[in-house]
Amino acid sequence: MKTFIGDDFLLTNSVAEDLYHNHAASMPIIDYHNHLDPAAIASNHQFKNITQAWLSGDHYKWRAMRANGVDEKFITGNASDEDKFSKWAETVPNTLRNPLYHWTHLELRRYFGINELLSTETAAEIYSETAALMNKDSHLCVGLLLQMNVESLCTTDDPIDKLNHHQAIKERIKVPKVYPTFRPDKALQLDESKEYLDYIQRLSTASGITINSLDSFLEALQQRVDYFHENGCRVSDLGFHQIPAFNPNATGLDQLFSSLLNGKNIDLTEKENLQGYVLTALCKMYHAKGWVQQFH
Repeated sequence: MKTFIGDDFLLTNSVAEDLYHNHAASMPIIDYHNHLDPAAIASNHQFKNITQAWLSGDHYKWRAMRANGVDEKFITGNASDEDKFSKWAETVPNTLRNPLYHWTHLELRRYFGINELLSTETAAEIYSETAALMNKDSHLCVGLLLQMNVESLCTTDDPIDKLNHHQAIKERIKVPKVYPTFRPDKALQLDESKEYLDYIQRLSTASGITINSLDSFLEALQQRVDYFHENGCRVSDLGFHQIPAFNPNATGLDQLFSSLLNGKNIDLTEKENLQGYVLTALCKMYHAKGWVQQFH
């Protein structure tokens, strides 16, 4: 019987089949951006079930479930893992023509040997069938990465991260190679909120530098860049809603930053001028280290 996902899935001619099967299929994965948990890799974590491996922390699946009207308790709430999986199974048929539909069934086939389409009708059987594999070495955290032929990967890490899990990975795990990525989104939030001021305090603690001015803020970030570099980081990353439209000739930026530290509000133009200045300073730090800068 023909299955949805076959050996020649999406390969529509002989040239495509040759390029994939004889060349691309055996090539390793080198992943410069993901949100895998370094702690799980360091401990070679055993997932209790497919929900924990598949749905925990996957904001793409969460978004689809919310769009499908699923109650939050089945997404990030306290519903049982099996009930959460059932709600994902209920959502999957409605993701047809979205990559989530293809990814779901590719992963079921490749890593669990399951060819059935996931739906409300097949959810219980698939949940049970996958559970039998989750305690095998092949389906522990590192085992899954090896099944996928991952050669190296870069996680997403905040500047205040101690990188202790990365240090443990380097000591314990030869393959895949795992490297940190410097992602200062929170540092560039630059607003007067308590959340941001608390973050500045944590950055100050992590760097060992008292942050009481714009210069000391940049000094703290430089210290963290240096620390990340010492721990194998060669890639930076940044997620912006939009690149700030700043004036490179703006003045009074130190006073603006001091206003933020004192909990005072600044307007959008002032904020973007600050963000642009800090981002430019960061990019100079990255360039000096020979890092790659990712934006998305």
